[in-house]
Amino acid sequence: MSGYAGNATNVPWWKEPTKDQWYAYCAAWMGWTLDAFDFTVFLLIMAPIAQEFGVPLIDVTAIFSVTLVMRLGGATASGWLADRLGRRAPLMISILWYSICNFLAGFSPSFTFLFVVRALLGIGMGAEWPAGAALAMESWPARSRGLMSGVLQGSWGLGFALSGLAYGFLYAPLEAWHKGYGWRGMLILGVLPALACVWIRMYVKEPEVWAENKKIQNATKKQVTLPLFAIFKPKYLYNTLTGCLWMAANFCAYYAVWAMLGTYLTKELGWTPAQVAVPVFWGNILTFAACSFWGGLSERVGRRWALMIPLTIALFIIPLYITQVDSTLFLGFFLLFICFFGGKDALNPGWLSERFPTEVRATAAGFIYHQGAVWGAAVAPILTYFAVNQGMGFAKPMMYGTIGSLVVYVIAVYLGPETKGMVMTAELEVIEAELTLG
Repeated sequence: MSGYAGNATNVPWWKEPTKDQWYAYCAAWMGWTLDAFDFTVFLLIMAPIAQEFGVPLIDVTAIFSVTLVMRLGGATASGWLADRLGRRAPLMISILWYSICNFLAGFSPSFTFLFVVRALLGIGMGAEWPAGAALAMESWPARSRGLMSGVLQGSWGLGFALSGLAYGFLYAPLEAWHKGYGWRGMLILGVLPALACVWIRMYVKEPEVWAENKKIQNATKKQVTLPLFAIFKPKYLYNTLTGCLWMAANFCAYYAVWAMLGTYLTKELGWTPAQVAVPVFWGNILTFAACSFWGGLSERVGRRWALMIPLTIALFIIPLYITQVDSTLFLGFFLLFICFFGGKDALNPGWLSERFPTEVRATAAGFIYHQGAVWGAAVAPILTYFAVNQGMGFAKPMMYGTIGSLVVYVIAVYLGPETKGMVMTAELEVIEAELTLG
């Protein structure tokens, strides 16, 4: 089972997938884009939340952190369900979960309530990614998987851009209409992703490669009941550990750039919400473009080089944008930086999916990706501590955190396996000793 619509390669890549494969991919794409909106809108409203509830800003960053930490639990559970029961159901459950949680957060009567609901939102966020990534990557032909991995992961940037637009155009009118309703309105909008479940329920089928693999497991009475333990067996341990290092550095770098950007621009440089929306929107549009470009290039130069090249270049641009106080220069250098930095996530779904066999793919990808989120959860409080408590301001901690994380990122990618062109099969690949008789 190759995942191809046919074995012919003399057709354009976009004509190769079947209608069902396009439906599956679009479902994962929608889920991830809207997931991004629900999460990233919080990054833009931390300062007014702190003001309304009368708590220090570092306490609000703790909400951001606990959301990231809780993603690991949701991802692990969803990955297990996706490997055992199918990709569709966990995807729908997760989208409903995080949509409802964000909606409830908009009506928070207290800081504690907001903390708890956003923590629960993290479970749904984590659950969406492994089910969606496995659904999309297993459903897609091998020869353009790198490109579509970039388009899928880059949709996080589109979701972030949407939250930037909402913040730039809706926050001020909502706040003027009713004081304190600006940030609440941003969160209430987060219920809209629930509508994506209608599409999934009506049009999306399980990937053929997973369905065939499940038939083989049932026929041979060999069920991988504990896939999380299987990825730490000697056969997969190297892929697991290098993947964990890669994702840890990935998340730390991402949140060193984005987590406190809105707060930095408003509190230290005096930008208005409309001004902040400009780098947030265009930076994330470029993130989508960069993910798509570098993901597509990975089909030519390989997975490793398609990540190492742009991130090495990005390292040298970091000081150019973060040291600027002029708004025009900041914006110009920041967008140049994003053209390279934005490509770092291009192969998250594709390369992680290619590292592991079908029986454990969703669990492996979900766990590795979201253990990185746990490391990323520490970034905002650490940056805030040095910026506020130590009086350093945000620019230097953001710069040091980004540079250090990207160095580790490049090393981790270099150590990873090259999987360009790998065909996903339905055959059982987990060795006999790792199978539990059903």
